Amino acid sequence: MYRNYLLPALRHLFRNKAYSIINIAGLSLGLAAVLLILLFVKDEVSYDQFHAKKATIYRLVRRFYNPDGSPSAGDGYSALIPGPRFAANIPEIKGFVRIANNYQDIRKSNDRPSQQPDIHSQQMLRVDSNFLTVFSFPLLAGDPRTALSQPHTIVITEDMARREFGTTDALGKTLAVKTTEGFQPYAVTGIAKNCPANSSIKFEALTPIDIANSNYAGWENIWLGGLLNTFLILDPGADPHRVETQMQRVFETEARTEIAAAGKAINPHGLRHLLQPLTATHLSKDYPPIDGLVDASNPVFSYILSGIAGFILLIACINFVNLTVARSVRRAKEIGIRKVIGSSRGQLIIRFLGESAVFCLIAFSLAIALVQILLPLFNQLSGKALALSYLLDTRLMIEYFALFLLTTFAAGFYPALVLSGYNPVKTLYGRFTLSGRGSLQRGLVTLQFTLASFLIIATGIIAAQFNYLVHLPLGYDDRNLVIVNNWELDPAKFQTIAATLRQSPNVLGVSGRNLGWDNEGAAAEGQPQSINTTIETIDAGYPNLLSIPLVAGRNFSPGFPTDSTQSVLVNETFARQSGWHEPIGRTIHVYDKDVRVIGVVKDHYFQPLNVKIKAQIFSLTMGRGVRSMFIKIRPGSEAAVLPFIEKTFKAQMPLSPYYYSFKDQDNRQQYAAEAKWKQMLTFGALVTIFISCIGLFGLSVFAAEKRTKEIGIRKVLGASVAGLVASLSTDFLKLVVLALLIAMPLAWLAAGQWLNDYPYRVSLSPWLFAAAALLVTGIAAITIAAQAIRAAMANPVDSLRNE
Repeated sequence: MYRNYLLPALRHLFRNKAYSIINIAGLSLGLAAVLLILLFVKDEVSYDQFHAKKATIYRLVRRFYNPDGSPSAGDGYSALIPGPRFAANIPEIKGFVRIANNYQDIRKSNDRPSQQPDIHSQQMLRVDSNFLTVFSFPLLAGDPRTALSQPHTIVITEDMARREFGTTDALGKTLAVKTTEGFQPYAVTGIAKNCPANSSIKFEALTPIDIANSNYAGWENIWLGGLLNTFLILDPGADPHRVETQMQRVFETEARTEIAAAGKAINPHGLRHLLQPLTATHLSKDYPPIDGLVDASNPVFSYILSGIAGFILLIACINFVNLTVARSVRRAKEIGIRKVIGSSRGQLIIRFLGESAVFCLIAFSLAIALVQILLPLFNQLSGKALALSYLLDTRLMIEYFALFLLTTFAAGFYPALVLSGYNPVKTLYGRFTLSGRGSLQRGLVTLQFTLASFLIIATGIIAAQFNYLVHLPLGYDDRNLVIVNNWELDPAKFQTIAATLRQSPNVLGVSGRNLGWDNEGAAAEGQPQSINTTIETIDAGYPNLLSIPLVAGRNFSPGFPTDSTQSVLVNETFARQSGWHEPIGRTIHVYDKDVRVIGVVKDHYFQPLNVKIKAQIFSLTMGRGVRSMFIKIRPGSEAAVLPFIEKTFKAQMPLSPYYYSFKDQDNRQQYAAEAKWKQMLTFGALVTIFISCIGLFGLSVFAAEKRTKEIGIRKVLGASVAGLVASLSTDFLKLVVLALLIAMPLAWLAAGQWLNDYPYRVSLSPWLFAAAALLVTGIAAITIAAQAIRAAMANPVDSLRNE
């Protein structure tokens, strides 16, 4: 029985090679794109799902509110004290784990003094001692309950063990870790498996948090600081919302004095501690992973890609329907004969669904092969390390089988109904014609090109925004600017290194700045409320080296000795928020002292352009001190000057690791996410437009088959080939224009919503939409013209023979 269905299906497939290749190619390409996107989305939603206690682990996050009660900002930071105090006062909280990111210099303790020590900076996570019993990071060696219970112990991954010791059998060995007291021996008490790729917590080394002997000393009882990540372990039956209410009560009670001391900057209801499920961290927009937690991702793009996958699958099925129905005229006599010899309509439906299943099975097989071929390119586009083995999941296998059945049914059911309903008398007498105007096919193709046009416009807008971010003038010159960061760069070493570097003709200038931003409330003269300000510690040559213009006043100068202690520069944003029309000479109270404004620098985009410019104060002495050296080099001198810079630094700081970067490259890297998504959506748009063109080709075949005799009569009556091509093409181009009219306003609205996340964004130019319209129309016209020309040039004798 099955042979009677299978063999005709295969015979039909091989007898119509061109039709079969086009049909299977469109379906297999669509399925391959769906499988690739499914791999990506599966990886995105699988983050942190491997932890055995994932359902009870929550990250402590903060939400800030304005005086009117509206939310202002949120972050994932917490101070040292909330975890211990919440756990002590709320019965539903069974424990806590704090995680802090840290970089420390390390070397192996068995380095011989006669050798140049191999010192490098290593990222480490400082954690509480129960870290390995709360999170599921299995140890190859060591006891997770005690591995981090003592000071000066370290747990390293198998990769780090091989790198440092040449083997994973490193339990009990020592690493020298640089602390404030110099290099200290740390005993290796555990060897952990490498962290999974889908983990928001990734580490190579873990050390215990030692509050008394670290940078956290003095912060033990501070509630309002943001220092690290805190995770709370709740009772399995606990209600997170009820726990949040209890946490707020504890906070307002125990931090009352601190809140009162903060004055107007904080009010009791202006800061709330909330709970974020561990598994929600990766795709969180409000509280993304920070400070030791990694791989933040925007969930919107996962939704977009899932939508694209659905669109592509829908378009591929539409193509199958259109092409199958378009070829139905040539199978009319076959169907008539089968009906005459006794085949029922149900049997014909099963036969055609069987053909659909054969096509889909071949397409699925080719799709898997395509995925294997395209996976390296897709990984490069998406920035992931996906493998085809990810698809070998029981749940996913069931989903694939369901997808196969759905595709088979969706692609084959409608053609089966159409083909099985032909009148055998008309088909056998050659009087059969395809009835109707193909409104369903036309509607489906309009839907295809609506989706394709939408994706092309969206891709163009993302590309335009990316180019805007990359090429927007930053307000300073980042070209040929080498940056060397080091926490141990004290003022004396800075001056010595700078003096040596300036002796090179390839060094055009040297200046310094702090490594990060100190956020501080600054009380501007004449303002009742303080301004949230970033304190930038620089040296006097910094504005000139980076070509940051002064818009008022003067720069720091050795001729004014008080500049180092009593004078500051501010940016335009600070002056504007202060309400000053004449900022020069005004007073600011910050860090418990009064300073005077001597100059205003032009606003410049030192942070990424997805962060709005903040109020800034530039000082010679306040804040963290100069820890970052900026070196302006002569263009084209990289090969000569970079070794000289490294040699100069190592001469002064032989026990510190040396790293450098170019500021313009750092700036481009800030927009890596936009670049990645531009590539991903371009991939989706290209696949969609290609498959849509196959569908349009199918519809043009359908129309040409349907109008064969009409074309023959027109040619006999003198119609030209050009006129016939125009007649055949006009109807299809109308569909494309209709699709554009639908897609353009939808893309405009969607782009506006997406661009709202950027304080500095490209304007939605009509030219972008016009270019997309021309592109889509041109591709459609070329697709239609091929079949239209062929139909118009056919011999009219062949089409009129049966008349």
